Amino acid sequence: MQTANEGRSSPPPLPPSDEALREASYEPQPAVADDARYSMETRLIRTLLHAFGNPPIAFSLWNGDKIAPLGTAPVATLKISDRRTLLRLCTDPDLQFGELYSAGRIDVDGSILRMIEELYVGAGEAAQPMSFRRRLAAWRHKRTRNTLLGSRENIHHHYDIGNEFYSLWLGETMAYTCAYFPTPTATLDQAQIAKMDHVARKVRLNRGDRVVEAGCGWGALALHMARRYGVKVRAFNISHEQIAYARERAKAAGLSNEVEFVEDDYRNISGHYDKFVSVGMLEHVGAENFPELGRVIKGCLKDSGLGLIHTIGRNRAKLMHRWIDRRIFPGAHPPSLKEMMDIFENSNFSVLDVENLRLHYAKTFEWWHALYERSTDKVAKMFDDRFVRMWRLYLLGSQAAFSVGELQLFQAVFAPGRNNQIPWTRADIYQPSIYQR
Repeated sequence: MQTANEGRSSPPPLPPSDEALREASYEPQPAVADDARYSMETRLIRTLLHAFGNPPIAFSLWNGDKIAPLGTAPVATLKISDRRTLLRLCTDPDLQFGELYSAGRIDVDGSILRMIEELYVGAGEAAQPMSFRRRLAAWRHKRTRNTLLGSRENIHHHYDIGNEFYSLWLGETMAYTCAYFPTPTATLDQAQIAKMDHVARKVRLNRGDRVVEAGCGWGALALHMARRYGVKVRAFNISHEQIAYARERAKAAGLSNEVEFVEDDYRNISGHYDKFVSVGMLEHVGAENFPELGRVIKGCLKDSGLGLIHTIGRNRAKLMHRWIDRRIFPGAHPPSLKEMMDIFENSNFSVLDVENLRLHYAKTFEWWHALYERSTDKVAKMFDDRFVRMWRLYLLGSQAAFSVGELQLFQAVFAPGRNNQIPWTRADIYQPSIYQR
């Protein structure tokens, strides 16, 4: 009998690393070096670890002192370059770990992935709802508002840094959203195609449907829906580089008459459509704009229509991680299901189905990270070593967040409240469409 782990598809192997070799030869250190037992550095580190639930993480200091976790072997050792680095880390760990690791002032011996997983789990168990650290972090978190101008600037920061960069690690589809792995042996590209079919079946695409897509990335889903399901798609996006790339793809595929890529904000969607889909955009909308998004959808979706929103989310409302907000996704806010209801309730939409694919996103990030590590020499030439380290941390941190449940991946299907032309069961989601046979 085959177990769940046997036969599972794996991402390409990572190149050999010094960290892996050091981890394999690690020898446990005393809990606290004798000459550092009462030092300021030791007290700072113990306080920091306590705030994160005493995770199994060791420290190696610039002066040779080693502080190991009590009673357990470490999953990783943080190598601190100097006293100033330690002070910055201890006074603002949520932001400064990412900053200091990216700058090379902190190195990690061992598994960065395991370390971040342990930090998420420990912090979740140790945190008090109104602790001083949480209040201070919220006060420090200055978010960029997702106004029409603010959204364009936020999207430009992340998505317009070069199509060549993303092509190194996103795979053939250039899909930058959670894949769907229907079988353990599926590859990344197969899983991305499966995700597109999963979305298409959930909204029951029929030949001749008019579809509007809010936030289309590099165009993979819009082109897939037009090619395989015979629909007309109007896809909106405010990333100039992505839209230009998508238009070239449509032209090369002979689908320019079936798919219109519009460089504009979702708030300016016009017309009437049979289906509404949005995959990976809601995280960039901001909860304060959810009622407006609901009104936009209500204004463009026919009474007999169906809609789907695919988004990173959370189990409860919470601000984005400050370092991710500053360096990777400015203005991003993964919503809770409760927050998402401001889209549906205010516009009298019936929620028909909610699915959580967070483990699929952990697997997606595993693939992305493996492909990224195979291209770090090219990335360094495009940018610099700091950028290489910054995006490595982002990819591994995201995988960890999905694997331990810090982040979720929701797909919500909905319809206008009076629409009775809705799926009777979920059976057709898992059966090939008539247009795919």
